[in-house]
Amino acid sequence: MSVIIAPSILSCDFGNLERDFELINQSEADWFHVDVMDGVFVPNISFGFPIISALKKVAKKTIDCHIMIVNPDQFIAEFAKAGVDILTVHYEACTHLHRTIGAIHEAGMKAGVALNPHTPVSVLENVIADLDLVLIMSVNPGFGGQKFIHQAIEKVKQTKALIEKTGSKAIIEVDGGVNLETGKLLVDAGAQALVAGSFVFNSPNPTATISSLKQL
Repeated sequence: MSVIIAPSILSCDFGNLERDFELINQSEADWFHVDVMDGVFVPNISFGFPIISALKKVAKKTIDCHIMIVNPDQFIAEFAKAGVDILTVHYEACTHLHRTIGAIHEAGMKAGVALNPHTPVSVLENVIADLDLVLIMSVNPGFGGQKFIHQAIEKVKQTKALIEKTGSKAIIEVDGGVNLETGKLLVDAGAQALVAGSFVFNSPNPTATISSLKQL
C-alpha cells in the first residue's frame, strides 16, 4: 500500500481557501488534515467548526482532524456534525482516554491519539487495540514550519512493534517537519500516513510536491 498523504490546511492561503481545497481534491493526496488549536493546550489559535463545515461541502477526500485542545470530550459531537471522518485527540489532554476513544466511535468517527515528542509510546499499551490511528508528533504542536525532531523515527518503530504485538489495526501517522528526506526515513520506519503543510504549500508546485511525497 502506498503512503497516505494528508496536506495540512493550516498552511493553505486563507484568502483562497476554496482554491486550495480544490487543489487537494484534484491532487494525489488522500486526506485533508485539519489542525484545530485552542490557544490553551498549544500557544496558538487556528480555526473551528465553520471552516470544517465549509471544507466538508467541497471535500472529496477523508477529513482527518487533529485537535490540540483541552477538554476535547465536550466537542466530540460537534466535530462529528461538522463532517469529520477521523478525530485525533492528544493523550496529554485526556484524563479518561479510554472513555474519549469510545465516545469518538459512538459519534460515528474513527479515533486517533496523538503523542507529543516527550510522551513515550508505552502509554498506549492499554488502548492501542481500540485505536484506528496513532499520530506521532515530530515537532512540538502549535505552529507549522518547525524543524523535524529525529527521535520521532524511533517512536514510529516502537509504535509499529506495539501494533504488531497486539494485533491492532491502527495506522501510524506522523505530523511535523515532513519533507522528501524525513518522509522517506519515516516510511522506512513504518509510517503509513504523512502530514505535510509548509513543505507542500510553500513549494512552487504543491500538486507536484504531493505527487513526490506519494512516491515515497
